[in-house]
Amino acid sequence: MPLDDRLKRILYRARHRGMQETDHLLGGFAERRLGELSPVQIDRFEELLDQSDNDLFDWITEKRPAPAAFDHDVLALLQSFARGS
Repeated sequence: MPLDDRLKRILYRARHRGMQETDHLLGGFAERRLGELSPVQIDRFEELLDQSDNDLFDWITEKRPAPAAFDHDVLALLQSFARGS
């Protein structure tokens, strides 16, 4: 699958999660930063999209620590985005 198609699919998934707060955080982040991510970071972001909205929201807003497998640079970028930094 060409990368452009993959990025479009990821952007759609980030915007249409089901939980409004998560749609806003992930969709906004993807709109602004997806094109800047490395291929490895895109893989990590896509893995995060496979997680539940409630878990993602708690990890991104730092209400709960993320499991080690998801505590990586992309989550840190999402957390910084959520803080407005």
